[in-house]
Amino acid sequence: MSLLAVEGLRTEIESREGTVRAVDGVAFALAPGECFAFVGESGCGKTLTALSLLRLLPETGRIAAGRARLGPTDLFALPEGAMRAVRGRRIAMVFQEPSTALNPVLTIGRQVREAVERHSSLRGVAARARAEALLRAAGIAEAGMRYGQYPFQLSGGLRQRAMIAAALAADPEVLVADEPTTALDVTIQAQILDLLDRLRRERGMALLLITHDLGVVARMADRVAVMYAGEIVESAPRAAFFAAPQHPYTRALFDALPSAAARAGVPLASLPGQVPSLVQHFRGCRFAERCAEALARCRDEAPRLLELGGGHAVRCHRREGARAPARVRKAVPEVVVRSVEPPVILSVRDLTVRYPVRGGVLRRTLGWVRAAEGVSFDLRAGRTLALVGESGSGKTTVGKAILQLVPPTSGSVRFEGQELVGLRRAALRPLRRSMQIVFQDPYGSLNPRLRVVDILTEGMRALGVGTGEAEWRERAARALAEVGLPETALARYAHEFSGGQRQRIAIARALCVEPRLLVCDEPTSALDVSVQAQILNLLRALQERHGLAYIFITHNLAVVEAIAHEIAVMKEGRIVEQGPTEAVLAAPRHPYTRELLAAVPAVPLPA
Repeated sequence: MSLLAVEGLRTEIESREGTVRAVDGVAFALAPGECFAFVGESGCGKTLTALSLLRLLPETGRIAAGRARLGPTDLFALPEGAMRAVRGRRIAMVFQEPSTALNPVLTIGRQVREAVERHSSLRGVAARARAEALLRAAGIAEAGMRYGQYPFQLSGGLRQRAMIAAALAADPEVLVADEPTTALDVTIQAQILDLLDRLRRERGMALLLITHDLGVVARMADRVAVMYAGEIVESAPRAAFFAAPQHPYTRALFDALPSAAARAGVPLASLPGQVPSLVQHFRGCRFAERCAEALARCRDEAPRLLELGGGHAVRCHRREGARAPARVRKAVPEVVVRSVEPPVILSVRDLTVRYPVRGGVLRRTLGWVRAAEGVSFDLRAGRTLALVGESGSGKTTVGKAILQLVPPTSGSVRFEGQELVGLRRAALRPLRRSMQIVFQDPYGSLNPRLRVVDILTEGMRALGVGTGEAEWRERAARALAEVGLPETALARYAHEFSGGQRQRIAIARALCVEPRLLVCDEPTSALDVSVQAQILNLLRALQERHGLAYIFITHNLAVVEAIAHEIAVMKEGRIVEQGPTEAVLAAPRHPYTRELLAAVPAVPLPA
């Protein structure tokens, strides 16, 4: 028996260009205790499907057709007052971006406690105890201390866990998890996935999982649905999905998974173009323009969802009575070792960053937080060093300290032979063009009041890149094209894009000023695998063409394998293991490195 049943869901959003059919005819069912996963590129309608179920659409959005039943309750027929009693209590959601979902002026504990008090009879000390227990259950150590902290005092991973704790406050029947592990390193990701898996099994809670990580799908999902341009193009039980994907788009997602081939100079398989505009009326298959297997029929006739048996369905003309085409996987070439080493562009020695812990009426220093302690490494031109480790291990602090965005307590940072530590702001300014950063959270790093064209040209204006408006706009359009966005995006605002699209805008902004060193702080964490492949290919191509050096901060070890020449593993502010990528991944020596590798969810590849 289905706990949640959705039929013919169509969600529309009014925009300047016209009516966007963001979700078009989606149907699925969810049983108690089942995990149903939605995968697909950014902008395909996964998140809007979930928001439609909770009726949390933007002001210009509306549910144009369809039904959604939670048990006997028709969610779309409820008045708003009754729907408020359903949200959080019966169906709860973990949003993709904790920085926007959490209130910045309330402590973490206050926000979790509010959820507890709203959906239970607990008050006072009992409510606080329950809130702290939820924080601990979500993997937050020292819950009592974290209870009194604000969102800006927590790392991205800790904010994500706090949001999960609040969502679990009322023991909901259905939990919608929109990219719940995007900001988490692999060990914490494993803890969160284990937690969600245990909760749904123990309590019979259904889990609707939205993710771009096929490893997470392989670990968690009972059934999988692939969305493209507002439609479900394939759905299947997990085993059938990974054993024999039928739709060309699904197979393209598998082919785009990162591997050592990219580091060896072989581009990752990536889809050409992008998801089509959903304003238009589609005559044929929505994937036809990007599909290498498209027939003439595909452009003239929309395919129906074909039942293949065993719960496997696919929306493709080629699958009508035909077998899936054989898959030929390219052999991964050996990595070519350069005979002549490029020059060192960045030299870091004993870099230490400590923050004072203050208390009392006089705010005296009671101790120090050692965010980075004695970090040393060299980075050569045209090479990539990956900083890997758990949230709070000091990776981002090191990246910011190198760029002098946070002042080092001690140590040396030399860029192209020039010492950066201790330089005044005026002396650093001419170097800013050569050193850029792509931040982890694109929503927080993009000004919501500026159009994309102004966001991209702002750096060029400030740093004296280019000669005027015409060249600035041309550079901006070219940067957008390189990261897979159309020139029409220049006239839009950041909030009009999905999380993955905002990340691409952030990367384009950094590229506009033509840096020689780029610090990439989780630049692909918000991207689906196909767009991730495009970005990795782009970064590798730029590196080969311009000799760019990258410091790549990430928790995704598959991405490390694809792009990094060397790895530095960080734990509690220190580098505990460092070496060539292939050597560290093949034979890790430190127990912590082995722990990280063991926590990576495996993706069973189709034959």
